[in-house]
Amino acid sequence: MAQTLDKLRILLADDHAAVRMGFRLLLEGAGATVVAEVDTGEAAVTAHAAHRPDVLVMDVSMPGIGGLGALERLLAHTPDARVLLLSAHDDAQIPARALRSGATGYLSKRAQPQELIRAVAQVARGQRYVDPELAPQLALAQLGGSVDPATALTDKEFAIFLQLAQGRSVSDIAISHNLSPSTVGTHLYHIKQKLNASNAAELALIAVRSGLIEV
Repeated sequence: MAQTLDKLRILLADDHAAVRMGFRLLLEGAGATVVAEVDTGEAAVTAHAAHRPDVLVMDVSMPGIGGLGALERLLAHTPDARVLLLSAHDDAQIPARALRSGATGYLSKRAQPQELIRAVAQVARGQRYVDPELAPQLALAQLGGSVDPATALTDKEFAIFLQLAQGRSVSDIAISHNLSPSTVGTHLYHIKQKLNASNAAELALIAVRSGLIEV
């Protein structure tokens, strides 16, 4: 089922007029109304105060304070603002900083048009959105950033962590270590707590980033 943006009021901030035109046509074609277009971060902050849009769609790289500077300035005065940041860069550090600074969503400009509509719809509901193409890189940038699994974990936990990261099941690990599945589950809980991970996929990313396993 196609996403609809009916009755949503959108503010566009991008320093390229042709890009803004493309976004406007796409968003209005999905039912939204573009209430204003601006080409600098400073203007985005001013226009947001004037129009109070449902979503601000803003490029990271603009003259002046840019998208990130505008985001921080805007949220200082309007903490409930819903902002979808876009960038032509694939560097995971930029979206990581954007999300830490309070952006509701982040999307690459190389994304398919339908992905922009999906992102705007999700951000308008106040739900966090991260470009699915960037999510693995973002996880690598954010997870286990200052945690070395080799030093944070006990020897037993480290051995189990490596096997989990390689895709082995709890029951397989229990058999190989002559442990009960519940004991392995307890180790898994402590491993995730220590490494700030929520599932096996994130543990695998941490292991890759730490050079412990190869993709």
